[in-house]
Amino acid sequence: MENKSYSYPMDYDWTKEEMTKVINLWRAVELAYEIGIKKEQFMISYREFKEVIPSIGEEKKWCRQFESISGYSVYAVYQEAKKLDKKNIFMDKSKGSR
Repeated sequence: MENKSYSYPMDYDWTKEEMTKVINLWRAVELAYEIGIKKEQFMISYREFKEVIPSIGEEKKWCRQFESISGYSVYAVYQEAKKLDKKNIFMDKSKGSR
């Protein structure tokens, strides 16, 4: 993975378990852009993230924050995972915002 010098967006009212689930999604998105990730691994991370942030509005808020600091789009990776027949996701970096 590339050396990243940013902090993940986080709500410090979340439990340690909830923080772990959110961080796992941020990491899964990074992997999709940097080296690739298994589709099922990404979808598990996304489902666990939705356990912490079930609201669409809140999801968009947090994902926009992540994209603004990382340049990686959770939405783009999720859309790719939904349409892919392949077992692995590897995003073209031009599909992020940077």
